[in-house]
Amino acid sequence: MLYGVQIAGEGLNQAGEKQIKSLLASLTRNRFFALISGVILTFLTQSSSATTIMLVSLVDSGLLQVAKTMGIILGADIGTTITVQLISFKFHNYALGIVAIGLLIMFLSSKKELKALGKGILGFGLIFLSLELLASGMSPLKENKLFLEILTEMGEAPVFTILFSALLTALIQSSAVTIGLAISLSLNDLINLQTAIPIILGANIGTCGTALLASLRSKTEARQVAVAHILFKIIGVVIFYPFLGLFQSLVELSAGTVIHQIANAHTFFNVIIAFLFLPFTSQLYKLAQKLAPLPKEKEERFGPKYLNPELLSTPSLALASAVRETIRMAEIVQDMLALSIKPFMEMPYSVSELIEKIEASDDKVDILDREIRFYLTQLAQKALSEEEAKKQMEILSLIYNLESIGDVIDKNLMELAKKRARKEVRFSKEGEQNLIEMHKAVYENLVLALSAFTTRDETIAQQVIRNKSKIREMEQEFYQSHIRRLEQGCMESFETSRIHLDLLSNLRRINSYITNLAYPLVQKQSSEPKT
Repeated sequence: MLYGVQIAGEGLNQAGEKQIKSLLASLTRNRFFALISGVILTFLTQSSSATTIMLVSLVDSGLLQVAKTMGIILGADIGTTITVQLISFKFHNYALGIVAIGLLIMFLSSKKELKALGKGILGFGLIFLSLELLASGMSPLKENKLFLEILTEMGEAPVFTILFSALLTALIQSSAVTIGLAISLSLNDLINLQTAIPIILGANIGTCGTALLASLRSKTEARQVAVAHILFKIIGVVIFYPFLGLFQSLVELSAGTVIHQIANAHTFFNVIIAFLFLPFTSQLYKLAQKLAPLPKEKEERFGPKYLNPELLSTPSLALASAVRETIRMAEIVQDMLALSIKPFMEMPYSVSELIEKIEASDDKVDILDREIRFYLTQLAQKALSEEEAKKQMEILSLIYNLESIGDVIDKNLMELAKKRARKEVRFSKEGEQNLIEMHKAVYENLVLALSAFTTRDETIAQQVIRNKSKIREMEQEFYQSHIRRLEQGCMESFETSRIHLDLLSNLRRINSYITNLAYPLVQKQSSEPKT
């Protein structure tokens, strides 16, 4: 049954990948839409725990706010009842046929989506088959007095039953399996609805355990997602507990057989608490914030913030987190370039601290380059669509060029700045103005290139490429100006000649890497060589 739930979730997840992407792109809409999204996501993943873990990962990666997850969590709890409803019907009589259909679709289909659908059908077939095997295996327990006494005690001690069911569900990580076991017992008349309801309530609490464990590694708001999930369940059970007799009477009216009553009890509980709590998600979010406050910020070793390994199983989300980390890397490089001209303009004795700051920034760029590259290498082991593979290559190209810009600033420009400080020389006024103008043009082109990448604007990308020839002409113009000053006997130009010309050359090199950022965004790439 556990394996059936697992591969049913994997198959439906892969078959409905496009729908999942669409839902995830729309999660910021109203509460009711978030509720429906949670229902569909959980049916496709076959686990409310899996949906909650996905939400934890999205929040941890900065791709989703905690407040937006409240409605999705409530919907996820409803979605997990669909599997139990299917189990309550006598599909187990046709389990082997369903398994066969799933296998045939898997092996005979050439399309990826159909193969995934076959895998999902196979999973459901195994769930129904396991139910038949469990029911047959439990049949002899009818004659076991000790087991019957235990079940009788459980019916008379609902609090103990809730706790036991919660622990069992947390261990096997599936409320559907726990309730499936209860249905198997009911098929042999070993338990009645009175005993089954506490099992259902406990299973709903226990299903939060997996997401809570996943959130413990997080140092962001992601932990609040898991806490909110537990709050919904525990408060729901506390509200229901005084009315167990009334709830049992309501459920008995809904169906004639115990197995359908058990499935309906699971559905009714989750639907009722969903619509009960939906208007109060803001208040429950504030309570989750108090119970799981953010840790005080400490100075920690620098590293990636958004590369969440949990998202690697969903390539579209993993790529989104990689893009966000790459933008963070780009911001550091942008700051480095903005500061890089200052050590050449200020007094020589005051630039050492500034140079150290820029060099430290390049160390951060190197760390992010390595981590993003490793993350994308792990992602490459997954089955990527053509569009996702193209996006992956774009990110790799971007971080390569960003890291190259950082290296030129660190290893070339800062070495020139140190040389200028050691010699204690200054540029001529005209030479200084030329360098500032060249630096400004290069910096503005980087801002344009990064804007083109984030907005996917081809027009801006074409402008970045056109600026390459303009900046090259600017370099030649300023080179000739410097030569003229030397011919005129300008002492300042003579003392800084090598530094001045190397600085112009390296700024032009930086702009070449900047231009490379724009090429992937232009459909008809320039025939100009990328140097």
